[in-house]
Parts: sequence; C-alpha cells; structure tokens
Amino acid sequence: MMGAGKSSVGRCLERRTGLSRLDTDEMAAIKLGLSVQEIFSKFGEEKFREIETQMLRELDPAKAMIIATGGGIVLRNENVDLMRQLGTIVWLEANEETLFERAMRKKVRPLLQTETPRATFAELLRTRTPLYARIADVRIDTASLSHDEVAEMILNKIGNLISTRQ
Repeated sequence: MMGAGKSSVGRCLERRTGLSRLDTDEMAAIKLGLSVQEIFSKFGEEKFREIETQMLRELDPAKAMIIATGGGIVLRNENVDLMRQLGTIVWLEANEETLFERAMRKKVRPLLQTETPRATFAELLRTRTPLYARIADVRIDTASLSHDEVAEMILNKIGNLISTRQ
C-alpha cells in the first residue's frame, strides 16, 4: 500500500545486496516521459495499470533483482502471476493511520486527489488488504521500523524461506 516504504526499502536492499532495483512507478514515468501523477491525469488509472503489466512481462525471471511495485499492482491477476514467476513477494504493511500519514507526505498521490482523501485511502486499503494477504510470501509490519531495519528483516526472512524450501 502507498506509504508502506516500498521505494525507500527497495533502495536500501539495492545498497545492501548490490542487486539491480526496479521501481515500476519510476519505470512507467520514464517510459512515457511523464510523472506518475501526469500519467493518471492524462491517461487514467487503467492505462497506468496496463503499463505496469507490460513492464512485468518484460522482466526476466532468471535474473535476480529487487522490484518495488505500486500498491495497485495486485489488482490484476496477471500481475500476481507474473510477480510469482519473478520471485518472492514481500508485503510491507502498517496500520492505516501510519500508512495514511506517510502517503500524505507526498502531495502527488493521484488516487488521493479527491474531496475526501482519508475516506478514499481507507477504501483502497480495505479493498487491497485481502489481495496483499493472499499473495504475500513474506509479511513485514513497517510501522515502527526504519527502512534499513525493514531491509534487514526482508533479507533474514527470505533467507529463511529459501532454506526451508530446499
């Protein structure tokens, strides 16, 4: 969900592991030469979701990398299938208050540009939470952790997950 720290934690993981990091929001912006907010404004959410799916299709499952996605990527079943092929899915979560406060730090959240951003956020979270829960291999509560602490937890949990699968 927006505000969970996906992009920031992705950068921490990139520094710690030396793996390439891809951020689907950044990739969409580069692909169209527009900010995410401009993409939503000019083309709408559906076009943005199409771009996300296209980007996932182009990634090589054999190449180890860190992929930070937008919170809505779970809305398409095809995206979930593609993400599963790419590797371990980590759900960064926090309580609603924390997520909303963090999300509002950036004034460029296209989905929150409504008359009642708090209510909109609550509805997005209510809709997406079961989707995140269904697909997550690893779940980490980020509410009281620094980005580096979250990155460390991810590395520990993924290491444990891999060792139990072998």
